[in-house]
Amino acid sequence: MPWLEIKIDTHAQSAPAIENALLQAGALSVTLSDTRDEPLYEPALGTTPLWRYTRVTGLFEAAMNCHAVLTQINEKFGPAVIVQSRIDALADQPWERAWMEHFAPMQFGQRIWICPSWCEPPDPLAVNIFMDPGLAFGTGTHSTTALCLEWLDAHPPIQQTVIDYGCGSGILAVAAARLGAQRVIAVDHDPQALLATRENAQRNAVAECIETFLPEQAPALAADTLIANILANPLRELATRFADLVKCGGTLVLSGILTGQEDDVTAAYLDTFNLRPAVAQHGWVRLNGTRKC
Repeated sequence: MPWLEIKIDTHAQSAPAIENALLQAGALSVTLSDTRDEPLYEPALGTTPLWRYTRVTGLFEAAMNCHAVLTQINEKFGPAVIVQSRIDALADQPWERAWMEHFAPMQFGQRIWICPSWCEPPDPLAVNIFMDPGLAFGTGTHSTTALCLEWLDAHPPIQQTVIDYGCGSGILAVAAARLGAQRVIAVDHDPQALLATRENAQRNAVAECIETFLPEQAPALAADTLIANILANPLRELATRFADLVKCGGTLVLSGILTGQEDDVTAAYLDTFNLRPAVAQHGWVRLNGTRKC
């Protein structure tokens, strides 16, 4: 069965009201997206910011009189709120297959492959990690994750205790375990991320060496390696805590830092870590270094 989409371009402050109007009119789902390539970086904790120019898209069954719905919404909000609007037909298709086709195995470094569960690993002898897209962030497609995976591939944490702080999907925790870590502590403030990490650890047969914790419940220990793929502001705020969690001579890996932010992040760690020059990829940088004794 074909579907119809009502697409309304508006401003951030009006998007929630238009979203609610589409749902009340019978939309099966509503999505919000960026219309002017305006990425959102480092939102404050507990906030859900929108793009200044936001597209609100409502999905309707083909039998719905979408022209009447759009007329009502245009009359309700007016041209000061609605920048432009239109109705598009959306052909039916096997949605699960269409979604899956966007993801394929990806290589990081020399040995690591991240593979969706429905794909055969390109190299059966590689360190193949099976990871499906889900609610928790992290399947390797973002440069911040890629930078960490490439570092792990070049520095396998054999027999080490590793902390993955801000674990998301658990991709770095699983990679560390698959590369020989003896114990991995995965930490995240989001319970959904901890659930995803446990599921991915089970899927990759490393559940016995990965433990998950909320930040306030994480054990006090001195790890051999701590990896934190978060964002620059939290990384600065966590500098003292990370110093307590890494042993003398241990390794720190920081990612989620935009180009231009590396000096501020480095400054927060100067007293306790010797950090090497930043490594950049597509506008993001990674820092790594060793704990001072």
